Amino acid sequence: MKLQTASRLAIYAVLELSTDPARQLSAAEIGEKYGISTHHLSKVLHTLGRAGLVRSARGAGGGYSFTGNAKRTTLLDVIELFETLEESQNQQIDTATKANKALNAVLGEVDELTRATLNSITISTMQMLMGRDDPTPKDIDQNQGAVATNG
Repeated sequence: MKLQTASRLAIYAVLELSTDPARQLSAAEIGEKYGISTHHLSKVLHTLGRAGLVRSARGAGGGYSFTGNAKRTTLLDVIELFETLEESQNQQIDTATKANKALNAVLGEVDELTRATLNSITISTMQMLMGRDDPTPKDIDQNQGAVATNG
């Protein structure tokens, strides 16, 4: 799955800010850490602010802080602020062939699974994955959106 740049920047910013919600970071500090444009990141942070996930403070020592709930905010919540996860069926040739209907059914199911997976992974879960040396998809318990504790 490909995400737009704004979605990725938003996820990086939320993950960075939510590690310590009492701490304030500037867009420049976050941008420097991730090697991303401060200008583009500022626009993303503004959108996150309107959604109630971050708060900005102006002036010396100001910056952004996380105000969301890391245990309830999901990747889907963040991504949907910046893009619409369209169903594949809407992008396919609209013919009434059996092959097209079957393909649309499969792609529709893939879309549903993608949305369900993104909706099951919280910011808190992502932070646990970030703490692992080599996080892999098998570390995520798809049923509960929590990091698996086995092996």
